Amino acid sequence: MAIALVSTKAVAQTDSLSLQEVVVTGTRNAVDVRHLPYTVDVINRQTLTEQQQTNVLPTVMQQVPGLMVTSRSMMGYGVSTGAAGGISLRGLAGGAGQMLVLIDGHPQYNGVYGHPISDSYQTLMAERVEVLRGPASVLYGSNAMGGVLNIVTRGLVGRDHIATHINVGAGSYGTVQTEASNQVRSGRFSSTVAMQYSRTDNHRPHTGFEQYGGYVKLGYDLSDHWNASADLDLTHWNASNPGTVTQPKLENDQWITRGAASLVIENHYNKTSGALSIYDNFGRHKINDGYNEDGGTPQTDLFRSKDAVAGVSWYQSAQLFEGNHLTVGLDYQHIYGRAWYTDRETGATVTTERRLMQSAHSHENEVAGYVDFRQELTDFLTIDAGLRYDHHSTAGGEWVPQAGIVYRPVETGALKASVSKGFRNPNTREMYMYGTANHDSLRAERLWNYELSWRQRLGQLTYGANLFYIKGDNLIQTVAGHNVNTGEIKNYGMELEAQYRIDSHWTLSTNHSLLHMENPVVAVPTYKGFLGANFNYQKWSIIAGLQYINGLYTAIGDTEAKENFCLLNATVNYALFKNVGLWLRGENLLAQSYEINQGYPMPRATFMGGVNIDF
Repeated sequence: MAIALVSTKAVAQTDSLSLQEVVVTGTRNAVDVRHLPYTVDVINRQTLTEQQQTNVLPTVMQQVPGLMVTSRSMMGYGVSTGAAGGISLRGLAGGAGQMLVLIDGHPQYNGVYGHPISDSYQTLMAERVEVLRGPASVLYGSNAMGGVLNIVTRGLVGRDHIATHINVGAGSYGTVQTEASNQVRSGRFSSTVAMQYSRTDNHRPHTGFEQYGGYVKLGYDLSDHWNASADLDLTHWNASNPGTVTQPKLENDQWITRGAASLVIENHYNKTSGALSIYDNFGRHKINDGYNEDGGTPQTDLFRSKDAVAGVSWYQSAQLFEGNHLTVGLDYQHIYGRAWYTDRETGATVTTERRLMQSAHSHENEVAGYVDFRQELTDFLTIDAGLRYDHHSTAGGEWVPQAGIVYRPVETGALKASVSKGFRNPNTREMYMYGTANHDSLRAERLWNYELSWRQRLGQLTYGANLFYIKGDNLIQTVAGHNVNTGEIKNYGMELEAQYRIDSHWTLSTNHSLLHMENPVVAVPTYKGFLGANFNYQKWSIIAGLQYINGLYTAIGDTEAKENFCLLNATVNYALFKNVGLWLRGENLLAQSYEINQGYPMPRATFMGGVNIDF
């Protein structure tokens, strides 16, 4: 798995559609997005925090066309059966391991099941979020076949100073959210320390959610050219799943702890830069599967698992001659996962046929090397090509190429075309767990993505359009009781986005995505649109957004079902004093009745209010 190391010195611009913004997700170092043949969206910290959301995903879903996140309640995604927090992009789902989430370029997914853990992605750690639409497997390896969502963590640059922020809020259904952070810059040293606590009863019985965690990042400039950083994100939550409205459950409870840690050493010179990284993403899960409220029997044992995705990554970029940029890198990743049952009363491990897998089959390794070459042929033409070889200890080797071209006929516009391969290696569950396990013959899933895009800035208007076609095979499906490589995918669609700054007070933004899937996927809409308005005047700021979802599949096959709904959300901020602000947030203000997960009706209108303190 490839790792992108992000320097705290690389700062993106505030305009999410700006043609001059600096990004790191589509390359290994900070680069002007105009020179990349891929589509990268940037959601900066101001956008992430102005709606007072504790998790980055609700805001990212609004801002990125084609990206969908499932929900089942006011707060908390949960895991296991009935969970929400599924992330999909262009019909490729994170729940299937086809959409990769990164923190500072480090992979974040469950080592047993291979999916993202959405309750972990807290706003308190994020400086910005970058989303690359389309395969990114050359740089990021397995699981990046549909795209990547990279959370770039907070750092402190510039002059010496200390900044402290406190946010406290409360609202509907006994919901409480609190957050406190402190940042220090002193000479060569910098630090970020943040803590959060949130809880809610949610809108249905037995849907409670409680979460607490913290984030620490320490940095030190060893010299003008070298710096080191270390960080740790740790969060724990307790969640309850009420079951569907037609089959409610009792005692379906989860106790989850997730962590992510990394150590990075970076170098920055005039014509070369690079980094060495050591990282670990780990978790422990304890789950009571519960029982049906109507005539069910309480569980006698608990499901437990622990997993880790740990690795070492090195890359170095260099400018060999005028207009050239070459990046080479090596990655090693160790994937560990173990699952078992314990007796509820004694805590003893259950050793009957319910044991899920043999411990000898709970470790996998991936080794990869890659090269990416970018060349500016003229002031208006750039080409890019990359190649990766990735070897998985069970699935074998995979060659992954990509190529693209950028044509800039005008200074403010860029036409981009690319072709790229994406892949996903089988996960531990598919190879070793349950009766469908098959580690003898499973190979990587594969797809090709063809994309054409145009992006331009015209005064205060910035707009972009994408056309894409995805064709894949070798998808892992269960046939005759075993997991085999037999599935196919054929998706194509269009994405549009625009932003217009009317004056110093008003900004309008909109994005739209149309998707055709030859084989529909649950929790993926055929159309997703968003219209947003930001108003700022003296002490007031108002952020309003209208989200429309059409043709969202909540079930497929013989029981196919779809949902259409329109959500109006708004947040009002008021600067009461110089360092004290008040806020009020309302969601689903049209009081729509809708479901994203079948059988889990979402709450009608909800409200939160609170205070921000900065000193």
